[in-house]
Amino acid sequence: MLIGGDFNILRYQEEKNNDRFDTHWPFLFNAVIDSLDLREVSMSGRQFTWANNRSVPTYEKLDRVLMDTEWELKFPLVTVRALERIEALSDHAPIILDSNSTNTSARRPFKFELGWLHRGGFVDMVKNIWEKPAVGHTLIQRWNFKIRAMRR
Repeated sequence: MLIGGDFNILRYQEEKNNDRFDTHWPFLFNAVIDSLDLREVSMSGRQFTWANNRSVPTYEKLDRVLMDTEWELKFPLVTVRALERIEALSDHAPIILDSNSTNTSARRPFKFELGWLHRGGFVDMVKNIWEKPAVGHTLIQRWNFKIRAMRR
């Protein structure tokens, strides 16, 4: 499951540029997210996704993307980016979600073959790959990066 959009609720106080923060709605929103076992896809680009266009503006992060474990396993390299807000068009910043995936259904799943253990240098190759830093924000992204390195 993937859910994204303008939820019109903050999750944390740092998602607003001033101290006017009511904990009631964020508490309930986070409780719903936890009860559904969802995780927020970390967002790059802009810190805030909404502004009220006043002379002393309020900035907030109201737009977000939430995913469950099944979706994250299918698309472990997903990214979300908040772009520059165009004030004349909207009070929200446009959001881009990129699954960073080519045809995932065509990929063969990784399978370990016992015969590999008998190949010279195999164990050293695995050790070298697993000791190197991996690209990715989440554990599943880093795991996927290392598995791909093994395939090469």
